[in-house]
Amino acid sequence: MKTSFAHLTLATRDVEKSRDFFAVTLGWQPIARPGNIGRDAAWLAVAPGQELHLLRVDDFAPSEFEKEFGRHCALAVPLAEFEGLQRRLVANGAQLIAPERPTPFQRFFFRDPNGYVFEVVEAEHEPEE
Repeated sequence: MKTSFAHLTLATRDVEKSRDFFAVTLGWQPIARPGNIGRDAAWLAVAPGQELHLLRVDDFAPSEFEKEFGRHCALAVPLAEFEGLQRRLVANGAQLIAPERPTPFQRFFFRDPNGYVFEVVEAEHEPEE
């Protein structure tokens, strides 16, 4: 059996701000969402067949486990785009985080305005051994 991620759902206190952050920094495109959600929500197309779903949760708070050796999402980005991405992230309220351990490929982490941690890895890298 072959599986893949269809979507990732993230809670946020401000759906519009979160939607705009991901659209501006990562280029994820807002798409139509179902009308049966019953709360503020936004869907974004990440890649073919992959989406990010944002849902308003009034009492949302980031977890203390959002870190390199904890919960985070990893994104593959061409190395040539790292510098521009880092500038967009900082300009839109993200905090850049240096990795805690060395790897044979380039990478960095960032904390988005909601407190979620994302890892950005060099898309062209060979798997670690």
